[in-house]
Amino acid sequence: MDIQTVYWHWLVLGIMLIIGEIFIPSFTILWFGLGALVVGLLMTIIKVELSFQILLWTVTSVTFAILWFWLIKPRAEDRNNRELARQSSVGEGGQVIKLPTATTKGKLRFTTAVLGCDEWEFVCEENVRLGDRLFVKEISGDHLVVAKLID
Repeated sequence: MDIQTVYWHWLVLGIMLIIGEIFIPSFTILWFGLGALVVGLLMTIIKVELSFQILLWTVTSVTFAILWFWLIKPRAEDRNNRELARQSSVGEGGQVIKLPTATTKGKLRFTTAVLGCDEWEFVCEENVRLGDRLFVKEISGDHLVVAKLID
């Protein structure tokens, strides 16, 4: 049995699999579709045997899937989780325990930890006193930008 495949067979298969990902949202079919596109594009350059085509398709599909699930997806989730934690910290209130000076930042203590720390250095545009309650406006690097709570 001699099966002849040409480049456009793989391109059509790849496009069908990628479109199938739209209707079956498993996020795994996409990688097999991209693998088929790689084989189709390679076949536009050189002609290879069917067994090598299938091997190349399998290897590229598995490689794409591994890259996604082990490298790219965890980094994306971690970045999203950090950003959510930063956003949820805005509005948290703390008490001044060290006043800022001309050369140093002040220090603020929270009853519940903000991003894993219960004490943070801060900058504030207003004059503050020890014991004042301040709330987080934003997180700027390793310190907080805060403002006084309105009574």
